[in-house]
Amino acid sequence: MKRTLALLAAMTLCLPALAAKKPPAPAFEYYTIGTSSNAPVTTAAGTVLMGGGTDVDEAFQWMCKKANGGDFLVIRATGTDAYNPYISDLCAAAGYPANSVATLIIPSKAAANHEPVVARIREAEAVWISGGDQSNYVNYWKGTPLSAALQARIDAGMPIGGTSAGMAVLTQFIYSALGAKGVTSSQALADPYNRYITLDRDFVSIDGLEGIISDTHFVTRDRLGRDLAFFCRIYLNGWVSSLPLRGIAADEATALLIEPNLSARVVGTGDVYFERAPGTAEVCQSGVPLTYLNIAIKRVSSGGSFNLSRWTGDSVDYTVSAEAGVLSGSTGSIY
Repeated sequence: MKRTLALLAAMTLCLPALAAKKPPAPAFEYYTIGTSSNAPVTTAAGTVLMGGGTDVDEAFQWMCKKANGGDFLVIRATGTDAYNPYISDLCAAAGYPANSVATLIIPSKAAANHEPVVARIREAEAVWISGGDQSNYVNYWKGTPLSAALQARIDAGMPIGGTSAGMAVLTQFIYSALGAKGVTSSQALADPYNRYITLDRDFVSIDGLEGIISDTHFVTRDRLGRDLAFFCRIYLNGWVSSLPLRGIAADEATALLIEPNLSARVVGTGDVYFERAPGTAEVCQSGVPLTYLNIAIKRVSSGGSFNLSRWTGDSVDYTVSAEAGVLSGSTGSIY
């Protein structure tokens, strides 16, 4: 009996300690290779927009140079640390070996609010946002201390880039892909209010990417038609006033390297498409096929240059129009 009472007393004494125990920290994963100590260096600003598919080595080496031997961080919501050795090898081959290359997997809003996660962003000299599902980035990261730290590093001149979903969130306007599946061009042209069209804005702010929405896997997944639907919806949302509404769309295995002065260069194996809407659509209504005339397209192939400020460059120029949901191009081809 005494032993039972003593046990109960011990359990009672433990209750305050148990009640005061902190909840477990939000789950995240962090993988790093290289030096563990932070090595802040002077960086040069720049932005990479990559269209998904096969990664473009030259784009990463361009970022390595701008990171100047600092800490290169990959952020993603799901996936692995496969980027770490790839980027480390490319930085070394470019003559700018990284102090470290790390991957941070941030799968929830709680993790994006977690101070150790935010600290990794603050210490980075380059950040790469991987492909995946941009709805996770919007749902988990937007408006959190993570995104605030990311913006602060961009403002301080840190290079940043992203591929596929990572590219999608770098422009001011975002196809957020909150639906159960991504919208196709045929669905968007048939109804610009299709339930799979979800839009967002201002995940980050990068000079030169204001008034722009991006798209990826462009020709491979035939996405030009849906961009017209995005344009008409953004105008009707009242998100555009004095700025012209424009788009940047990249093929797979292709990247656009943007300098701080807004001169840019296309690298990889495909093309980058620079789109400009003339104004609001002629017909943009729920359940009605889209009519939107004379969207200006400038197609720049690998090796070509483009100036985002002047919106001119080494381009093939033409227009595309949607009439009652049917897309056509002034040259006979939409691409």
